[in-house]
Amino acid sequence: MPSAALNNISEIRRHFHRNEDPVYFVSATNFNLLGLDEWCKNFKYICYIDCYGGKHPNVFCPSEQPHAEFQSIEDINNYLLQHKEVVEWIKGRGGKPKFVFLMFDEETERLAKELGGEVWFPSAKLRQSMDNKIETVRIGNKAGVPSVPNVLAEVKDYEDLKKTCEKAGIGHDVVLQSAFGDSGHTTFFINSEADFRRHEHEIVGEGEIKIMKRIDCHGSAIEACATREGTIVGPLMTELVGFKELTPYRGGWCGNEIFSTAFPPKTRERARELTFKFGEQLRKEGYRGYFELDFLIDKKTGEIWLGELNPRITGASSMTNHAAFAHADAPLFLFHLLEFSKKKFKLDVAELNDRWADPKMIDSWSQMVIKHTDDSVDIATEVPETGIYRMAEDGTVQFDRFDYHRRAVESEQEAFFLRILQPGDYRYEGADIGILVTRGRSMTPGFQLNDRGKRWIDAIKSNVKARPLPMQEAGPVVADPAFKIM
Repeated sequence: MPSAALNNISEIRRHFHRNEDPVYFVSATNFNLLGLDEWCKNFKYICYIDCYGGKHPNVFCPSEQPHAEFQSIEDINNYLLQHKEVVEWIKGRGGKPKFVFLMFDEETERLAKELGGEVWFPSAKLRQSMDNKIETVRIGNKAGVPSVPNVLAEVKDYEDLKKTCEKAGIGHDVVLQSAFGDSGHTTFFINSEADFRRHEHEIVGEGEIKIMKRIDCHGSAIEACATREGTIVGPLMTELVGFKELTPYRGGWCGNEIFSTAFPPKTRERARELTFKFGEQLRKEGYRGYFELDFLIDKKTGEIWLGELNPRITGASSMTNHAAFAHADAPLFLFHLLEFSKKKFKLDVAELNDRWADPKMIDSWSQMVIKHTDDSVDIATEVPETGIYRMAEDGTVQFDRFDYHRRAVESEQEAFFLRILQPGDYRYEGADIGILVTRGRSMTPGFQLNDRGKRWIDAIKSNVKARPLPMQEAGPVVADPAFKIM
């Protein structure tokens, strides 16, 4: 006899609180799906980096084994799925494992199948095609979601770029994006031949490039989930981008804020409408589940332009899944799990989206991803541990207590810090130190870092201690990785 469909949020929540199938999030850290283990019974994290010093009850970190240098998150996940301790732990827990990832490839899919499990995401092949920034423009066009005025073309040299831009009528002050990669590494601001020469080796020979008119804009992010019942849309968040206190990468993502008045009501409404349209088009393209869109909001006109698609969970997912609306109903990622569970369910998507658009359903949070920004290499000896920190009136910060719940932050004088850099790790330009989560804003109304945000950043960085490299290791022993781990 087929099981009855889940007909409302209460039944969906109960279904996951009673879940018997093991669900594993496999990644470098558990940051992206922080707290999901409290919504879904038998949800565990398998991680490469132990951010909690062994104190998190649902995080499993195997001992280090020899491996080739990681070139991607996929490499980390494939290493973990083949690790003897991981294999034994999964088999020892029994059941038919379900796997979710931040990033994965066809080898990951093969390893998951070898473990008798299922990957609860669209195929790696489909995700890869959707992740192409050129393809994003085309999907957006089909959905009626406009991108910044642009042209898609191969670039042979600077003169060729100028001719292409003139023909497209987008001027010579442009932004170039290659098809794949993190925006901090693959976005190039070109306004002169000197700019082009600086990035020529990353542009020429890379195939079709997205060439956009340069606009003065605010970055924003919004997450959604394409389900069989329709697309569920989260709130519009601000993005922290390129702040030199946080990242050495111009244009590099370094955090988000979520608060009810992040943008004017018309902007929020328009962004949600465009996200819903894009999600419905993704469903037609065969994609389902969690995704994120970056929107560029013109400072002068307020126009909203599609920036890029991330067909997965992202660094902003922790914000979306911990907002007040998520606790009132269910985290957005729970609907992703529901979609892949094959469980029948009925959902009034329009009613849910209307409720989630209500400003009263959104509380105020900020997260900052803190990197080492100096052009130096040394070895970390002390790094602030994961937990709750408190800021005194004079701006000094002290560790207050261990916790792995970001909602344990009680006021704007406290913050949750998730340690990424471990004692003994190399500290190099671009290395992740950790993520700092606070209540309230970290930016001014003009989208610059506010004083409180700067004090928190300075306090965390000043508490990282390091020793110089031994003489025999002097020199470029560590290259900046071409991928981010969250």
